[in-house]
Amino acid sequence: MSSSESLEGGCACGAIRYRIAGMPADAGFCHCRLCQRTTGAAVLAWATVPLGAFEYVKGEPRVFASSAWGERRFCAQCGAQLEYRRSDAPSTVEVNYATLDDPSAITPKAHTWYASRIPGLEVAGGLPVRDDGDH
Repeated sequence: MSSSESLEGGCACGAIRYRIAGMPADAGFCHCRLCQRTTGAAVLAWATVPLGAFEYVKGEPRVFASSAWGERRFCAQCGAQLEYRRSDAPSTVEVNYATLDDPSAITPKAHTWYASRIPGLEVAGGLPVRDDGDH
């Protein structure tokens, strides 16, 4: 795989690095309470990629079962959340694309779980907003 065919990213401290072959199938911003609590941020930038296109190239993340239907993977050293895996979608990975070396490579399509957004947060940019989501 050449660098032009892949995206790379990692955690804040550099202990974990990953690579994505190709471009994500979907991407957006999640405002659900679970993403807010696990990231400590008002919104999570996510990108859906096939499990087979995602690989860790340095280090191994810790796993946290954040719900009955999903697991989050994060760096045990710096705490950066890198990805989310849903039990109802075992062939995909939801990558926190803010951890990419170049997050501008991703084009988000929508805001999901918008009704759960932090009070006072209004988004701009013209993306569709939904009060549900598959993220």
